[in-house]
Amino acid sequence: MTRTTRLGAGLAITLLAVAGCSATDEGDPGETTSQETAAPDEAPDTDALEPDLEGIPEVVAQVDGHEISRDEFVEAYQGQFQQLALQAQSTGQPVDQEQLRLEVADTLVGTQLLIQEAEARGFEATDTQVDETLAELAEVNGLGSADEVVEALAAQGLSEDEVRSELRTQVKVDQLVDDAVGDTTPTDAEVQELYDGLVEQQEAAGGEAEVPPLDDVRPQLEEQLTSTARSEAIGALLTELRESAEVTINL
Repeated sequence: MTRTTRLGAGLAITLLAVAGCSATDEGDPGETTSQETAAPDEAPDTDALEPDLEGIPEVVAQVDGHEISRDEFVEAYQGQFQQLALQAQSTGQPVDQEQLRLEVADTLVGTQLLIQEAEARGFEATDTQVDETLAELAEVNGLGSADEVVEALAAQGLSEDEVRSELRTQVKVDQLVDDAVGDTTPTDAEVQELYDGLVEQQEAAGGEAEVPPLDDVRPQLEEQLTSTARSEAIGALLTELRESAEVTINL
């Protein structure tokens, strides 16, 4: 997982909107077919596709004295809801907004815990690191340069100073996470074990297609193992931080 996928909540949601516009313009054949061929009676109620923001308090949560505001929550919630609503149109399954509220609040709490811990440990972010992150964001979002990223975010209400401040915080959080995660490079034995499991699954399913040779899929398997190890380490770190923090969620 690159640092460009682990942005602070506000900037992350804004960038998701930028990426979403790009994806909509290009179009995905598979997704388009799914949406076009969905039976009308499978579509959820139109009202279910609207975000339910009624009753959201002005202070959604407190994390060791830091308040997560309603505005911050709504921004994150709407970004996540839009993605799930698109899926709902295809699957016919309504969005569980009560569950989504709790998940978004928990994500914002986790983000704040990481930010506070990174600050407490004294991690620093240089201008060069911020510039590198902007360049990565340009590539991830299909933009030509860091300047285009700044322009796209400016159109959504973020000044360049705000963008760089968000990214500076994110770089610090990434350093914290990298320090906690350590070396996640999988061993040959771990790659082999994952590969053997895939072969067994394919054979058990009775599929005619054969799993490609190990050397052909090794990069993908290594990436999967690395991502899993990193996610587990981040989860463990968040659990540890939350146990020692004073957290209140007001939903």
